[in-house]
Amino acid sequence: MELKRVVVTGLGTINPLGNDVETTWANALAGNSGAGPITHFDTSLFKTKFGCEVKDFDPNDLFERKEARKYDRYSHFALQAAKEAMEDSGLDLESENR
Repeated sequence: MELKRVVVTGLGTINPLGNDVETTWANALAGNSGAGPITHFDTSLFKTKFGCEVKDFDPNDLFERKEARKYDRYSHFALQAAKEAMEDSGLDLESENR
């Protein structure tokens, strides 16, 4: 099997520090933490009430409502991060040799 090189050409992320690379980097440099009280589910049955959650992310900003229902939350994250990475790369897929 022939190994091919992989080149990172763009960045994309969604995480507790931010929903894009710029916000994440700014919060990391400022020493901000992504940890806080868990709000996405009821923690009353758990000892842990503190965690790191992605905040202010609405998949309906990316997809039409019907399309958004097809994917789980983590797929939404992956698709948005991939979209951001492609935009950051500056690649034009119509002109690239795919």
